[in-house]
Amino acid sequence: MFLTTTSLPLAPIWELYFNQTSQHKSLYNVYVHVDPTLKHEPSFFGTFHNRIIPSSKPAYRHTPTLISAARRLLSHALLDDPSNYMFILLSPSCIPFHSFNFTYKTLVSSTKSFIEILKNEPGWYDRWAARGSSAMLPDVPPGEFRMGSQFWTLTRAHARMVVSDVDIWAKFNKPCVRKDICYLEEYYFPTLLHMRDPQGCVSATLTHVDWSIIEHGHPRTYKPSEIGDELIQQLRSARLRYRNGGLKRNDTFLFARKFSPAGISPLMNIARNVIFNDSGFM
Repeated sequence: MFLTTTSLPLAPIWELYFNQTSQHKSLYNVYVHVDPTLKHEPSFFGTFHNRIIPSSKPAYRHTPTLISAARRLLSHALLDDPSNYMFILLSPSCIPFHSFNFTYKTLVSSTKSFIEILKNEPGWYDRWAARGSSAMLPDVPPGEFRMGSQFWTLTRAHARMVVSDVDIWAKFNKPCVRKDICYLEEYYFPTLLHMRDPQGCVSATLTHVDWSIIEHGHPRTYKPSEIGDELIQQLRSARLRYRNGGLKRNDTFLFARKFSPAGISPLMNIARNVIFNDSGFM
């Protein structure tokens, strides 16, 4: 499920990813949410042709509309195909980190969702109170508030839980008093899953991101000159960050962001021999 505004500049590498063999076509569905008020770039071809969901609406940073967009994607995907088992939210700056076959086998073997659920992160109370000092009460008391990456992978049961939620969504579906700490899409999903079914979640995101460099509130963007075999191997050596107490796992990231649109050429150059090469992981 791709949540974007006007285009998918990295579509060519996803096209290659989804079409490594013809046998993969029955194993996935693609859904795209765009801003219908903006002009769409000519990147919705091949796998992405006619995959824009009809319920797409404008979505803006620092507002609940990004949550609404993700909920619309889930709703459409749930109704579109009853066999959809895992629901993966991705951004236009994401790339696949392994072959389709590796990713598919990893996800279908899991009975749990992968969603980062963090407690007592720096500034958490101000973020809980960003809609007002009592706006979240009584449904979401401070002790139940959680944070995490907005990019997650949900089981079908959890996808249905999200779209059927009314009470918790009502608390987050409000404008913030302080927009500088208003990233509702990073709070709603972790809080809801923590409150409803924490045991059904692996508390980690499958999408690698580098927050060591922050640019205007965004994580590091990899530029074309940085993209190569060495970068991919470096990022692949990282392991998921867990917040489940003493949980010990050895999962690898399946996706990574943020990659510049200008990086599509060097990405395509190393796609088959590096990015889709799962030697040492199978």
